[in-house]
Amino acid sequence: MKHLDFIKNRRSIRKYQDRIVPDDLLKDLLEESFRASTMGNMQLYSVVITKDEEMKRKLAPSHFNQPMITNASAVLTFCADFNRFSKWCEIRDAKPGYDNFLSFINAASDALLVVQNFCTLAEANGLGICYIGTTIYNPDPIIELLQLPTLVMPIATITIGYPAEEPQQTDRLPVEHLIHHETYHDYSKDDLDACYAFKESLPENKYFVEENGKQTLAQVFTDVRYKKEDNEFMSEGLLKTLRKQGFLK
Repeated sequence: MKHLDFIKNRRSIRKYQDRIVPDDLLKDLLEESFRASTMGNMQLYSVVITKDEEMKRKLAPSHFNQPMITNASAVLTFCADFNRFSKWCEIRDAKPGYDNFLSFINAASDALLVVQNFCTLAEANGLGICYIGTTIYNPDPIIELLQLPTLVMPIATITIGYPAEEPQQTDRLPVEHLIHHETYHDYSKDDLDACYAFKESLPENKYFVEENGKQTLAQVFTDVRYKKEDNEFMSEGLLKTLRKQGFLK
């Protein structure tokens, strides 16, 4: 399937040319993205586009000042949004009941389906993107800056622009270890050894282990990058924010 080679060869772009992505192109990409599957055809998402340089600078600390926030032509914050649908229900004499966790999951799923569509379409049009994973780590200042009302929650942030780099592609696990036929086949030690052998053999990952004074790559993930105490702390914060935004009443 040669027409899908750009997906197989994709990579995250963190450096961008000093070149503006045209508004009409951005609008077209989003319009196409909105054809994604959606819960009950409710389209439970919204997108906030940040192009103003001062606004990007204000947004950067929420994402730990990663340079692609200010370097990108645009920053797109995709939100789970039950605000619009709930207000429509109210003015049509219908009583909405979407201030709960299930509704958040439905809206978040809707938003993430759109995100993936958008990323694929942007890359197919020669643009570079980077998925910023800090959005749900630190949602409160994003909510405040972007003035997100109740029942709107930031889910994912994408930076976009014309690439100014062609970084090395990151590794992926072998496909045969990610696919299960008919039922889930749990992993034996031999399965896991085979699954992670290539990742563990990469020089950059071996250096990663040595640099952090660890014995295995797994320890880098559990002890340095994604620690239990950090995960629990951010989980508590996320639940508080979901409550504040009206999804856990």
